[in-house]
Amino acid sequence: MANAAEHGGANGHAGVIGGSGRLGAARLLLWALAGVLAIRQAAAVLRVPPGEWLGEFRLPSGFPGSLYDGGQFTGTPFAGLVLKPFLGLAAPSLEVAWTCVTLLFVAAVGLVAARGLPDPVPRRTALLAAPVLVALMMVSLPVREAASPGQTAVLPVLLVLLAMFRVPGERPAGFLVGLAAALQPALLLFAPLLWFTGRRPTARAAAVTFAAATALSWAALPRDSWTYWVHHLAGTGLGGAPDGLANQSVHGALLRLGLSGPAEILLYVALAAGIGWVGLRRAARYARDGQLLLAVAVTGCVAVAVAPTGWRHQLLWVLLAVAGKVGTRAADRPVWPVAVVLAMTLPADVLLPNLAVLAPVRDNVLLLAALAAACAVPFLPRSSPYWREPVPTAYGRPAAARWSRVPLMPFWRRVLSRPNLLLELLLIRVGYSLYSHIRAAAPTSRSLAEGHGSQIHSVERALGIDIERAVNHAVVNTPWLEKFFNFYYTSFHFVVPLTILAVLYWRRPGDYRWARASLGLATVLALVGFWLYPLAPPRLMPGLGFIDTVHGPQDLAHPQYGAMTAISNQYAAMPSLHFGWSLWCGIVIITLAPKGWQKLLGALHPLTTVCAIVATANHWVLDAVGGAAVVTAGFGLVYVLSGPRGAALPTGLSVPRPREPERMAATSRTRA
Repeated sequence: MANAAEHGGANGHAGVIGGSGRLGAARLLLWALAGVLAIRQAAAVLRVPPGEWLGEFRLPSGFPGSLYDGGQFTGTPFAGLVLKPFLGLAAPSLEVAWTCVTLLFVAAVGLVAARGLPDPVPRRTALLAAPVLVALMMVSLPVREAASPGQTAVLPVLLVLLAMFRVPGERPAGFLVGLAAALQPALLLFAPLLWFTGRRPTARAAAVTFAAATALSWAALPRDSWTYWVHHLAGTGLGGAPDGLANQSVHGALLRLGLSGPAEILLYVALAAGIGWVGLRRAARYARDGQLLLAVAVTGCVAVAVAPTGWRHQLLWVLLAVAGKVGTRAADRPVWPVAVVLAMTLPADVLLPNLAVLAPVRDNVLLLAALAAACAVPFLPRSSPYWREPVPTAYGRPAAARWSRVPLMPFWRRVLSRPNLLLELLLIRVGYSLYSHIRAAAPTSRSLAEGHGSQIHSVERALGIDIERAVNHAVVNTPWLEKFFNFYYTSFHFVVPLTILAVLYWRRPGDYRWARASLGLATVLALVGFWLYPLAPPRLMPGLGFIDTVHGPQDLAHPQYGAMTAISNQYAAMPSLHFGWSLWCGIVIITLAPKGWQKLLGALHPLTTVCAIVATANHWVLDAVGGAAVVTAGFGLVYVLSGPRGAALPTGLSVPRPREPERMAATSRTRA
């Protein structure tokens, strides 16, 4: 197993840390970003009222007393002994000191982990790994919860990393691992990892330290030790219900699935044993392969998953698992780190829709990420020919602008290969979820929105295009037409764009990227309109006589639509994305469809949509004009960034260089 010397010598990173030029500037900017995020996190924690600081724990100031009478303290009795001396500090001093020390621990974890990357490390990675990792940890769910009053989850991670990478002696390293296990007992699994990788003195020192710390807590706090180790079986049930969402362990997941009693315990023990066996074998293999940081991350994921209670703030190990490389293609390399970052930084309801069938996955996202890192993700060994040189991505040739006055951005290259499906689905889901949240958070002042509605109505009357009321009433008086437009309005808004994207992804990947980028940019521009110009649609304008055909008659003094109002901003009407997305569909189909009838259908879709949004009184005519404007801008931005769409044609592509084993095999065949 690698030690500290292997990561700090002449073959390590030390020679590249003092970079200059653009990489140095990027490094400074990233450290500044990490600092801003740390200050933001500290401000969020320090907003906790002084009376609630450590108020969720009942930590007695003297002996005897109980750590667990309050029912919220989840740490070990040894952790209680560590926390007790801090109670003598004044509340403001304790708040500031605790928060600052916790965030300093996070920064130290990032620095040590970045220096633990397996050699050889590219210069860019060596310079940017530490600030990037620290910034990601500052916004991660574990750190946001670990910085709360009294949590010590970051300290065990730092102790283990120091033992593995920075402490040269076997027994001192074992002491740190044992101390970490005394604070979080499941981390004693690092002792088998040390044993399997030949560091047996360190493993023995870790076990002895853990036993001594536990014995000390039994001697000092016998009642609390009995409560923690025996009555609650290593803390199970302390700090919340074992089946609560905060318990991201296998035991908690089984309880959430409705299992209980002896059957659940037997299944939990069997699963924990299997996960421990598979995870520790994988960790030992990665450690012998020279990927010690990955081995540490895998072991930490195993420890949290198999513990009776694995709290969210203890899952920082998952973020460290981005050190592993997955995939033989360069295009596949971002999938694992992006999936981990999204799972560790975003709420589960952002990653997955609120559907009952997805509840078991949505409720256990962090656990599933830990299990994937521990047992499933096929990390590449360093002996793989793709470790350093994955199969390169194919790019199109740069193309000149068709209009000389429109400059093209030289740094954006058009990718020709099909993007990774999992990565696309993740980004589409997260992008739409963020769009929904931002749209819902846009200004919803009724008076302002109705004032803007009056402005739009006045402009349309001046232009002679105020046809909404006439069309609306004509449709209401024609029942079959009303049903048709209601169905079209509510059904085709998402189905058609997603179908087009799916077909392009499968049949024309180069054009898929062009179409996807233009749709995304148009949607972002629409969000700006929702914020700057909240607008009441015709159906929410009092005194104008519009009829809401989709939702039925409404009391305009209280324009609420139950669940719909909770998930959608009713005044996000300008520009109309109903029409904008349909226009995008029409442009893409007309541009790419090979047959005339397909182009005709593509042209009919935005025409039918504009009739539907006007007939149902959901939009003004000028809303459709706004939708057309943002879609036009979206296509224009894609043109400026990546050139004409025809640049995606695979002309003059270079053939990827064969890997070393392939060259050797070809040479052998030639000689034979």
